[in-house]
Amino acid sequence: MSRSPRFPLIAVLAVLALATPVLRGADGGAVTLAPSSPPIIFVGFVGGFVRHTNPHHAPVQFARRLRQIVPKDAYIEVFENRHRTAAYKKILQLLDRDHDGELSDAEKSQAQIVLFGQSWGGSAVVLLARQLDHIGIPVLLTVQVDSVAKLWQKDGVIPNNVLSAANFYQPHGLIHGRSQIIAADPTRTEIVGNYRFDYKETPVRCEGMSWYDRVLTPGHMQTDCDPGLWTQVENIVRKRIDRGRATIAVAPVVDNREASVTDPH
Repeated sequence: MSRSPRFPLIAVLAVLALATPVLRGADGGAVTLAPSSPPIIFVGFVGGFVRHTNPHHAPVQFARRLRQIVPKDAYIEVFENRHRTAAYKKILQLLDRDHDGELSDAEKSQAQIVLFGQSWGGSAVVLLARQLDHIGIPVLLTVQVDSVAKLWQKDGVIPNNVLSAANFYQPHGLIHGRSQIIAADPTRTEIVGNYRFDYKETPVRCEGMSWYDRVLTPGHMQTDCDPGLWTQVENIVRKRIDRGRATIAVAPVVDNREASVTDPH
């Protein structure tokens, strides 16, 4: 009695498995993605010297909220603002869907990226968007919350690869955020708004913050714990995500060179 050969079936299954890319989520779990369905990438930055795991700070809380409202294959991670290069490398790795170590024009153009951050983290958002612009990678949305630039940084002009940008700020105290952002090219980037909050008029209660924040920078601190502000951020993100699903953003490529996924620029 003859038996049907098993090797061809095993070979076919192996080929199919290799043809489907696997993405590692922020929690380390494997998420299988269809080649034609790139994941949405959310990268957040905390301010000051805050650790990216500190649960008292809004970017960390917002990332936790995003995991409940966005597609399950989305990649969500929060970084310290000084670890912008690590965030950049991670984005390039995630976009390299064929895992060949280079980014093709198609892989770049299909990128769906949302960047958000508070304080120094807000400035990190703009600097990271600018790095991505240098190699022709589009960004769906940037959100700055009471954005504060370090002495050598500029966070007020949004680069051309960003489709939409929003800015939230409060005007009081030793540390207060940038009151206005503008687009480098208004025909390419929509400034959703520069939203002013005044915590002298409507203070909010913050839990788990340091004495330094409470005494010296109370207004700045409250942008980091104001649920009303971050609900507005969530609403803007939801709208831009829906728009991005309908039409994947396409940014012009700077040149024909392919970007190495290990190049931090």
